[in-house]
Amino acid sequence: MSSRGTLYTVSAPSGAGKTSLVKALIEQHREVQVSVSHTTRPMRPGEVDGVNYHFVSTEQFQAMLGEGAFLEHAEVFGNWYGTSQAWVEETLAQGRDVILEIDWQGAAQVKRLIDTVGIFILPPSREALRQRLTGRGQDDDSVIDGRMAEAVSEMSHYISADYVLINDDFDTALADFVAVLRGQRMTQQSQQRRHKQLLQDLLA
Repeated sequence: MSSRGTLYTVSAPSGAGKTSLVKALIEQHREVQVSVSHTTRPMRPGEVDGVNYHFVSTEQFQAMLGEGAFLEHAEVFGNWYGTSQAWVEETLAQGRDVILEIDWQGAAQVKRLIDTVGIFILPPSREALRQRLTGRGQDDDSVIDGRMAEAVSEMSHYISADYVLINDDFDTALADFVAVLRGQRMTQQSQQRRHKQLLQDLLA
C-alpha cells in the first residue's frame, strides 16, 4: 500500500513568480499534481476545461457548495473558485503529492481541515516586485500602486507558512522548492509510512 501524499499550499503576492515556479516544478516532477479548481468565471481564449479550471455555472457551484464538496472556496471579483475535497483526498490516498496555488486566506482555511505544508514565495525586494508588475505592460501606475499595496499586505502573512522561498534567481528558487519537497519526504513520519515493512524487518 502506497504511503499517503503530502498536501502543499503555495502562496505569494502577484508578481513573485509562484505560477512559473509551480509550472517548472511539475514539469520536472510528474509525481506531483496541481489541484485544478472549479470556477464560475468565463473560459478565456486558450484555456481548456479540466486543465486550467473546471468551468461550472453559478448554480452548479452553489449546489456543490451545499453538498460540502469544497475543501476551500472564495469569491473573487464576482466569480467563485473552489477546491474539490474529494479529488484532493483521492489523490493524496494514492500516494501523490498535491499542490494548491492559493492565497493566504485559502491556505488558512485548508490548514484548519487537513494537514498541510505551507510554502510562501517572496520577491527579493519591493523594487524587484514593482519591476515585475510593471514589466507586464498591462496596467497603468495607479493600478500598479494598488497592487503593490495589496502585495505588502499579503506578504505580511508569510509568518503562517512552514517554508519561505525568496525568488531572486529563478533556478535557485526552483532548487529550493524541490528541496522542500524532498526534505518533507525524508521526515521520520513520512519514512515510517513509506518503509513500514523494511523498518519492521530491520528491527525484528
